[in-house]
Amino acid sequence: MSSAGARSIRGPSLWLAVALVAAHGAASSSPAGAADDLHLAPGLSFTDDSSDSFPIRGEHLEDAASRPERATVMFFGASHCWNTNREAERLVALYPKYRGRVSFIVVDVNHPSASQRALLNTYYRGSIPTLVILARDGALLYAQPGETARTRGDTRALDSLMTRAVGD
Repeated sequence: MSSAGARSIRGPSLWLAVALVAAHGAASSSPAGAADDLHLAPGLSFTDDSSDSFPIRGEHLEDAASRPERATVMFFGASHCWNTNREAERLVALYPKYRGRVSFIVVDVNHPSASQRALLNTYYRGSIPTLVILARDGALLYAQPGETARTRGDTRALDSLMTRAVGD
């Protein structure tokens, strides 16, 4: 990734966010510490903004924690956005491959939980969808708005970023 992708998230802000994620993960009452059992909401549109539902469903969606020594993928999105739905579809398609090795944090930007607000303030720049990927050591690998592919269902770019994050 070029440094342009991480341009707005550097220095103390990045390390504060990583520390907050790690601290919350250590104090989390959830055994998962992050979102799990990810699946798509029913009835999503991938061609227009008619979907009322947030596109990702699962357990512990309100969490904002990652585990030490584990890569982290943060997904920021909202309902009524077909771009968010298509990127959510890619993320959910890759979830089975990376669960157990990646902490997934899923943020509905219109309804963030209290524990997600620090991440929202640090990483979200007003465009949906936004993906942020941290390596196992907390290094920022990717922080970009928009979709990771031009074609619906194409997970190659996202898969490559996640593989890099876990260190495979």
